[in-house]
Amino acid sequence: MIDQLEAAFNYHQQALGLRQQRHKVLASNIANADTPNYKARDFDFASELKKAVEQGRTSSGGLSLARTSERHLAGQGMSAPRQELLYRIPDQPSLDGNTVDMDRERTQFADNAVRYQAALTIMNSRIQGLKNAMQPE
Repeated sequence: MIDQLEAAFNYHQQALGLRQQRHKVLASNIANADTPNYKARDFDFASELKKAVEQGRTSSGGLSLARTSERHLAGQGMSAPRQELLYRIPDQPSLDGNTVDMDRERTQFADNAVRYQAALTIMNSRIQGLKNAMQPE
């Protein structure tokens, strides 16, 4: 039963994790807008989500933990999604070598925030639907 619930929420869990990671990358770009020679970074969300979902289905998930005694329970740690960060190609290069385009970064940041909120709303409605299905009438 728990495995089925985990499988049902795997996609949304991976999407939320990647959205959060992308938010950090975009925030870093915005924070370094005035840093000379800073290169703006981002990653392809669709391909990274596809890889994360496929890894979630094929692996048992997480890192294995070392047990110091046979009486300890076997456990698994969570592994953070590892995305391949790419450099952005600037539309107009700056004199100081910085490739951050603030208009693009703000747009991407706002878009990512809206999509994160939408993913949370969808996941919340799925959980609420499951809770309602389990409630006796």
